[in-house]
This record gives sequence, structure tokens and C-alpha cells, in this order.
Amino acid sequence: MNAGVLGTGHYVPEKIVTNADLEKIVDTSDEWIRTRTGIEERRIAEDDMDTSDMAYLAAVRALEDAKITAEDLDLILVATVTPDTPFPSVSCMIQDRLGAKKAAAMDLSAACSGFMYGMITAQQFIENNAYKHILIIGVEKLSKITDWTDRNTCVLFGDGAGAAVIGPVREGKGILSFELGADGGGGKYLYQDKEYLSMNGREVFKFAVRQMPESSVNVVEKIGLKKEDVDYLIPHQANIRIMDAARERLGISVDKMATSVRKYGNTSAASIAIALSEDAKNGKIKEDDLVVLVGFGGGLTWGAVALRWGV
Repeated sequence: MNAGVLGTGHYVPEKIVTNADLEKIVDTSDEWIRTRTGIEERRIAEDDMDTSDMAYLAAVRALEDAKITAEDLDLILVATVTPDTPFPSVSCMIQDRLGAKKAAAMDLSAACSGFMYGMITAQQFIENNAYKHILIIGVEKLSKITDWTDRNTCVLFGDGAGAAVIGPVREGKGILSFELGADGGGGKYLYQDKEYLSMNGREVFKFAVRQMPESSVNVVEKIGLKKEDVDYLIPHQANIRIMDAARERLGISVDKMATSVRKYGNTSAASIAIALSEDAKNGKIKEDDLVVLVGFGGGLTWGAVALRWGV
């Protein structure tokens, strides 16, 4: 039994913060941000909207797209590093709000790789025939751990949520291969220091431009295909230069790579989930496409999946 994507959904806050807005509060410029990151604007949640609120809205849309009800869910996995509270988990909050009475629930913490860890965890339950429908949500309210006086980090991050329902799909469809990894020794380069997140941009960049392309190629080679067989790439939406490194390694054109980073910035665990949902709905991902999803994040962690789109 293969595990694949049955439906997707996403939510981003209405409030838009542009590069021009940031020019007014820190020493930066629109040109500097665009050329180094590719980010033009980001969405920021209001004070009265927390992580679980965004997760719930994305979840409802994913269930609708998958044409199942909350009562059909066996498990809810939420990837986040910005939960409402340490406990109860966001996943338990979502289980209650959805009325998913039969579903187990747990949160995953792998930073920007969280959605990949969630997808691969779900695959094991589905392919072992333990569960049939699993809801995965990647969600972050990074604005609440961002130091808005730090020009090196505040220009990068945004808020949002993306969700996917994982379940059985036909032979040849769904997740074909994966790679997960971690390097705890690199944790000092990207972490939350008391109230705010802290990042050594140079070290994280060096790690990402090596690991993202390598993992992208690895998952394709694991299924006996070549990089020329990849139809669409959804990298973690962190920085356009890092994303381009993975794209160029696979030898695919710009129009075959998700670039929601321009509109939403880096939304950590929500990043790949939002891009997957958005591009599935706008027709950029088509039936039978070989899609590669790849991310990296704090930990340091990384993960990649090769999947054949369709049910």
C-alpha cells in the first residue's frame, strides 16, 4: 500500500508587511532584501491569532480537498516550533476543534524540516496498514519569536499554515522514496535564545546550499530515476539563492520550482506545506508529475521526499 497526498489546504494571515515597511523600522532596504533572499513581502498574524488558529483553518481546507471528514482521521501530526503553549499540543487543540474523536495527536519539532518529518512519519503508519487517514499540518507564528530590531533576521520570517491529508493511493503513486537527517552539532547556528530566534546566517547558508541539492538528488536516485525525470521542485522557502542551488543541481527551469518565498518569506515548518497546497491548486503540479520536496532547518535537520502526484 502506497501513501500519498489525498488533499491539501493552507492559510496565511491577511496582514502584509512589505520590504518598504521594514525600511521604516530597521536599517535595511528593499533592494538588499530582494537580491539576497528573494523576499518581497511576508504575512504577519495579528496578536489575537495564535498558531492553533492558523493550523485549524488550513486543516479544514485540507479535509475539504481530500473529501473526508474529521471523524475519518486516525492521527493528527502538527509540525511547529511556535506552539501556543508547551502543552497541550497544537495537535490536541486541533483534534478538539475539528471534532476528530478517533484521532491520536502529537506535535513534531524539527523546525523548517518539520513537515517533511511529518510526511515521512505518516507514510510509515499508512504503509504498515495501521492507519488510513493522517492529517499533517506545518504551522508557525514566527512573528512572536522574531526580534524586530534585528535586521539580520526580521526581514526573513513570516507566519502561516499548510496542511495535507495522507492516505492510501494507487500503485506507482504517492511517496516513492525519502531521506531524513540531522546534525546536532550545528544546533548552535540556528536556535531560540530565550525570547527570540537567533541565526548564524553564513553557517546556515553553507549547510543549506550543500544539503538541499544533495538530498534532492539522493531521493531521485533511490527510485532508479535521473534528475531529468523531476517535473516539479518544492524546496523549503528560505532564501531564493539556496533554492536555486537545489534547482540548478537538478537541472530544472525556474518555472518548475515553487517560489512562494517572494510573498510569504520563510514560514519554517509551514513553508513546504503552503507551497505544496498553493501550487497543487493553481495547476503547477499535474497528475503523474514526479515532485521532489526538500527542506532543512534548525537542529540542524533535513528531509526530502520524491513522490508521484495523484491518487
